[in-house]
Amino acid sequence: MRTSTPNTPSTHGRSTRLTRLTRLGSAVATAALVLAGLGTSAAQASATPETAAKTAKVTWTATPCATPKKKGELACDSVRVTGGVTAFQKQQTTADGVTPAAADASTPSGYGPSDLQSAYGLTSAAASKGSGETIAIVDAYDDPNAEADLAKYRSYYGLTPCTTAGGCFKKVGQTGSTTSLPPADSGWSQEISLDLDMASATCPQCKILLVEAKSATMANLGTAVNEAVSLGAKFVSNSYGGSESSSDTSYDSSYFNHPGVAITVSAGDSAYGAEYPAASQYVTSVGGTKLSTASTSRGWTESVWKTSSTEATGSGCSAYDAKPSWQTDTGCAKRMIADVSAVADPATGVSVYDSYGVTAGWYTFGGTSASAPLIAGVYALAGTPSSGSYPAKFPYAHTSALNDVTSGTNGTCPTSYFCTAGADYDGPTGWGTPQGVSAFTG
Repeated sequence: MRTSTPNTPSTHGRSTRLTRLTRLGSAVATAALVLAGLGTSAAQASATPETAAKTAKVTWTATPCATPKKKGELACDSVRVTGGVTAFQKQQTTADGVTPAAADASTPSGYGPSDLQSAYGLTSAAASKGSGETIAIVDAYDDPNAEADLAKYRSYYGLTPCTTAGGCFKKVGQTGSTTSLPPADSGWSQEISLDLDMASATCPQCKILLVEAKSATMANLGTAVNEAVSLGAKFVSNSYGGSESSSDTSYDSSYFNHPGVAITVSAGDSAYGAEYPAASQYVTSVGGTKLSTASTSRGWTESVWKTSSTEATGSGCSAYDAKPSWQTDTGCAKRMIADVSAVADPATGVSVYDSYGVTAGWYTFGGTSASAPLIAGVYALAGTPSSGSYPAKFPYAHTSALNDVTSGTNGTCPTSYFCTAGADYDGPTGWGTPQGVSAFTG
């Protein structure tokens, strides 16, 4: 059983998240009644349906796998939008003048591949690079509909098919078997759909290997990471985490020390406080941002993702893991989270197609579970890492090739940059977000 430390998000317990979000949903439902004219405020009651739709607050709930099924299991780092009008929908309103309905499962309501490629300078690379590379997605339990749901996503957005029959997609258990798979789980299936779609969005020509651990323990997930590497993946995405423990340094050597392999890990969704395996010195720890369109040459702007004191991108100074040689910030003597970042705010979330255990259709997701596979895709576009290299080091050598995120905070911390964005390096966003692929090459 993992133990919490002062540096972990234990005071932001995942077990309270669903209760808190349920209360948030009730508050928003009350607000919706006011907007419909059933409240007591004349000003609020005078709001038109169009105004209400454009300004309706986005609400979401933690994905079921964000609450561990059993003691000793880790949690996924994703949240799913349940209502309101997302940034993507507002963007569409501006483009065509048609006010969207609140988010539902009938049509995509989050950013798609072209949006993400545009935001991160990947349009050209996504069209010409990635062929022959394999991105491994490591998650727990089985998603029986993984390949079919991926096909829906890729077909809708005009991406080439990625199927088992065509040699692009492969699903295995943690031992490498294609037939001996773990039990199915609807919560982790949502996570799997998110991860597969984000890897596809940034590297549509890449092959995808889904490795399903038989449970969400570090031992089983770590075994799945090793299996992904043994099967030839040079890019391995992990969208889960938990409290740090004194065992983490042994996990480092057992599961994450793979020179020549880019291993990305989500930084967590519970605001300031270090998580593992994001704290591993051998991985690229990926924080989360709010991504919005802007009247700039880039066309986009970003800030630290924070919704509340307990819902925000993770960051933190590890209590156990040694500082890698390429990390030179002076306020944290050990490993500092994060290294880089990408979109994670559910209000500016990403579109995902999912059908197992839910109404089949389109959903909008957020959380650093979105940013980790996105960054894995960017590494894949940059090309196979050299033998013996540690790709987590690459962004530190190419900081000018990243979008520096300089605004926002994810909480209260002992040292400002641990939780507050600023020029150059900071905990919540690392050195920044992709500006093409140059920062992810050796």
